[in-house]
Amino acid sequence: MGVETNNIDIGKVEEEKRPSPLSCIELLKRFKSKEALPMGEKLQFSGVDGQDVYNITAPFLIDNKTVIAGRVEKREKLADSQVMFFEEKDGVWSPIDGAPTFKLEDGFVTQIGDETIFGGVEVYPSPVPDNPDEVGYRTVFYRGHDLSSLEKFAIGPDRMKDIRLVSLANGHIGVFTRPQGGENGNGKIGYLEIESLLDLNEENLLNAKIIENQFAPGEWGGVNELHLLEDGKIGVVGHIAYIDEQDIKHYYAMAFVYDPETHLSSPIEIIATRENFPAGEEKNTKLADIIFPSSLVFSDDDTDTVTLYAGLSDAEAGKTKLPNPFKGKI
Repeated sequence: MGVETNNIDIGKVEEEKRPSPLSCIELLKRFKSKEALPMGEKLQFSGVDGQDVYNITAPFLIDNKTVIAGRVEKREKLADSQVMFFEEKDGVWSPIDGAPTFKLEDGFVTQIGDETIFGGVEVYPSPVPDNPDEVGYRTVFYRGHDLSSLEKFAIGPDRMKDIRLVSLANGHIGVFTRPQGGENGNGKIGYLEIESLLDLNEENLLNAKIIENQFAPGEWGGVNELHLLEDGKIGVVGHIAYIDEQDIKHYYAMAFVYDPETHLSSPIEIIATRENFPAGEEKNTKLADIIFPSSLVFSDDDTDTVTLYAGLSDAEAGKTKLPNPFKGKI
């Protein structure tokens, strides 16, 4: 399924000798040439006064509950969302009474040590002379042992989304970043290691080393979730994107394996598209072909298949089964 790695050993191949990255269109052709995925399903939400719920997390355990965090926003609004926590009953996800809400976009969750790390994108006014309505954004992080104890502890650099953390076998914390501007264009992926959450700060994040040769010119991507693999490498779930000549955005779920010892990665492969879910609502026509992956859920008794949770067309959320994108990779 997806792009083949051609048996590349990233511990031995020099980064500068790797072939040029494939474009989204080329990656999509490879993805569609593989065995078709089963059709996914959309998740149902209630209790949000008709607002959309999208760009969700996968279900996670906290407060002895199985919880999903989701972005809640009116269809006609931009940069005016909040992240809420939902619990499922009879197939419908509803807001948890008494749970906090955060004025953020695109919430994410991970576990570092015995703490839950929750974060999202904070949007704030950033007027410029020719656009008084201009906004800025940055990633903010909270930590705690339950929903009620989540406290802000770190803020990322301005105009940086898609900062994600993973506990490493050596006791350190792996951090993936997404710097933009200049040579980084609309976004490349960087990596650094820190010794503790106290080291998660703007200076360190801006010094992350770029993983070069991942995106074709004019295209970009970012990390959505991380998995520490048995061999110490890191399984990365993310998105890859471009804008076509009609100014339409195209986002695809992608995956690769990263080796923190060599700072090299397997080639990116597309693992799911919007077409792998039922047709539905969209925020607007330019955002119809968007899938924003959040998490992969692994089954204890099936290492060949995973469940992908994702936002759909900036208006809905869904899940689908797909082959384990990390199995058999370098």
